[in-house]
Formats: sequence, structure tokens, C-alpha cells
Amino acid sequence: MDRTASHRTIDPQRYFESVATASELPEHEPVCLYLETTNRCNLLCTTCPRTYEELEPPADMSWELFTSIVDQIPQLARAVLHGVGEPMLVKNLPRMVRYLKDRGTYVLFNTNGTVLNERNGRALIAAGLDELRVSFDAANAESYKAIRGKNFFNRILKNVRAFRELQEREGQQKPRVSAWLTGLRQTVEELPDFVRLAAATGIKEVHLQRLVFFNDNAIGLARPDQALYERLSAAEATHIDRAAALAKSLGVVFSASGGASEPGLSLKRQDNGSPWSLCRRPWTVMYFTANGRALPCCIAPFAQRGYENYTLGDATQQTLREIWTGPAYQNFRRALKSDQPPAACAGCGLRWSL
Repeated sequence: MDRTASHRTIDPQRYFESVATASELPEHEPVCLYLETTNRCNLLCTTCPRTYEELEPPADMSWELFTSIVDQIPQLARAVLHGVGEPMLVKNLPRMVRYLKDRGTYVLFNTNGTVLNERNGRALIAAGLDELRVSFDAANAESYKAIRGKNFFNRILKNVRAFRELQEREGQQKPRVSAWLTGLRQTVEELPDFVRLAAATGIKEVHLQRLVFFNDNAIGLARPDQALYERLSAAEATHIDRAAALAKSLGVVFSASGGASEPGLSLKRQDNGSPWSLCRRPWTVMYFTANGRALPCCIAPFAQRGYENYTLGDATQQTLREIWTGPAYQNFRRALKSDQPPAACAGCGLRWSL
């Protein structure tokens, strides 16, 4: 990448909202990297494709691959250290966080919280992690097991509560901790209880995350009939309204169905039948799997099967500049602006919180 370019002078939110998309060649290098630090996981979530098929050979992103990617964007504004897997299973994770923080990058990741013990928590605090998003996905143990495949609910509550108590006791403001629940028709009525649970655990921020699903050959609970986005009934909307009111009374920040994604990317669907045309990710974000495969975004694996359908490059064989400005990325951007978008984009809906 061009080492003379500087994204530190660009407001990331304003850039995401105003980035020019007229050309298939971006004006700038990406402002955000998604780095899949591992594709391994210790849960069997019924909303995740990796539960049902091997997407790539199991791997943790090597230190050499990680530093090679990061070093090519010296002015990186934002890094997200998750993909299809549980980041806290990676031994090098705190070291990766520190490497990015030493470059002035804002760093966050999603975790299932199962291995958030005191040692791991202290390591992340010491590394300077900015944001820790905990995917609870349920308000009780029974629902948790049905959605996430294993009975770890009480362990996660204990881990997160202990971590928040550690932060409060030692005056640690970072990382900012939030709780996340995937919006399913099966569990939306639990949302007020979820807000109450988060508050009792010491979490001050709650997000309802949009379900992404396969239209054809749906898996587990990642099915069209479970989706809430643009399909919300009056009764289901009442649960969200109750959760919002409860959150306000408890001093908890609450957002639903896309209120907290990359800056400027929580967008409403257009009425012209082409919602994908609002997406700015192919001009602002790069995603790399644990094996170095370049994908258009973190949504793609959940929206279309087969990485070969939307692979845009290989960081073990190409420079980021070659990928970012190469023909595969240019063709992808061109298709996104047309009335025949890439299949992974056509059903995205553009209101996510990943």
C-alpha cells in the first residue's frame, strides 16, 4: 500500500459515509481490516455456517501473515480481530492487539466469552484492547444451548461479571464491553430479560444483531422464517420497545437491528430494489481469513456458500495493493453498482451489526 497515504487525518465515520464509489479503483487504501485470527471455535452455533461445513482448513492466523498484512497499511484506523471462529482461542491474540495499538489503530473483536478468565482478561487490558463484544445470544441457559449448541451460559455470565468487576475495581475503562443478541423470532421475546441480564452483569451497552441467513438450503436457525429485519410483527416490535424502555431506566445503551456497525454502514433499505448499492465496504474494508484469503466482508460467508464464489485475492501470494486494486476487486465493485450484484450481496439487506 501507499505508505504516504494517511487515514489518521480522515474521520472514519465521515469517510465511510462519503467515500466515492464512482470508480472501481478506490481513492484510498482501506480504513478498516477484518483479520480472522482463527477459524476454530469451541461452540456449535445454529446460526453459523462453520458448524455445518468446513469452510477452510482449520487454522490460526500466523504471526508472520498477521504482521505482513498489518505492515502494508501503516495508517490503519480500525482493526476487527474476528471472523468465523473464536478469537480468544488464539495464543497470540494479546500480542496482536498490542502490535496494532502501537500503530494507533482502534481494535475490537467479538467473543463468546467462554475463555474470558482473569489471566486472559488482564492480558487484553494490558494490550490496550478498545472494545470487547460478547455474544450471549440468549437470556437463559435453555435458549443459549438451543442456539449456541453447548451449555456454557452460566460460565459466560460468571466470566463476564468477573471481568467487569475487575475493570471497576482497578479503574480500567478499556476495553468497552457490550452484549450482543442475534435477532431471532424464537428469542425476541427474551430481549427485555436480556437487557436486564446485561445490566446485572455490569454491561452498559446492548445490541440486537441482525440475522444473516442463506435463502437456499438454510442451516439451523439461520433461516428466512427466523429473520426479524423488515419482517417484524407488531407483537415482536413491542418486545423491542420494552427492551429500549428498560435499558433507558437502567442506564444501558441499547440499539436494535444495525445500530452499531462500522461507522455510517447501518443503512436503511432503499425502495428502488437495489439496497446493495448503498454498501461502501468494497471501497473501505478488507477481510482476510486465517489462511490469508481475501473476502469482500464478514457478511459474505453467512450470505452465500462457497468461498470460491467471492474470493478476491490471497495475502500469502499477493500484496494488499495488488488485491485491492486488482481485477477481482474491480469486477466485484462494478457488479455491486449494477442491477446484478454478487450473490453474497443481493440478500444482505444492508442493516447488520457485526
